[in-house]
Amino acid sequence: MIVQKYGGSSLANAKKIKSVAVQVANAKKRDNNVVVIVSAMGKTTDNLIKLAYKVSGRPNEREFDRLLSTGEIVSSALLVMALKSLKYDAVSLTGAEAGIQTDANFTRARIQKVEPRRILKELKQEKIVVVAGFQGITKQRDITTLGRGGSDVTAVILAVALGAEICEIYTDVEGICTADPRIVPEARRLEQISYEEALELASCGAEVIHPRAVELGWHYKIPILVASSFSNNPGTIICSF
Repeated sequence: MIVQKYGGSSLANAKKIKSVAVQVANAKKRDNNVVVIVSAMGKTTDNLIKLAYKVSGRPNEREFDRLLSTGEIVSSALLVMALKSLKYDAVSLTGAEAGIQTDANFTRARIQKVEPRRILKELKQEKIVVVAGFQGITKQRDITTLGRGGSDVTAVILAVALGAEICEIYTDVEGICTADPRIVPEARRLEQISYEEALELASCGAEVIHPRAVELGWHYKIPILVASSFSNNPGTIICSF
């Protein structure tokens, strides 16, 4: 079982989606079961937020979440199309179809339960499963979103639910560094970092990974790899020492 997550910068356009499809296909060659979680393409979420505020000065939260959830659905469908063009059988699922149940706190929902029966069913049919991150569904069947960066949370909680040994998060950075390399040129990439240190960095504003995702990894003791989808750099492992 391998669980991978790709951020918006990794899926920003058709060329990058095709590149991610090749990376996912290579993972399928190495492992029998592959589950991929995707963010919205590039600045899609930002653009949807701007659009919402153009039509309403105070968007209804339920409809706001329904709108924002579409970005990840687009990414998941396009990635599956790219995988099928490579002759790999794949299927896209929404957060609801993937069995992610949340509370009713729209725009900042918390996951309450994961029932990945549909994912397991598709995996048994040798399919690559691509899940729209950042979203879930309430008991009342309303769509919710998990807050900005919530696809990281989706990835870790699904890795836990599916019994994966590691959760791989791919983004536009080559791992976690000693400082922001854009500000400190001599910053170096860390091969490993503890959950506690990673949580502190994430809580202080480092945008490499969502703090809640680190908390979940720490609680369930599942290692998290943070790496670049644009290079072969080994990235950084967040784990217990």
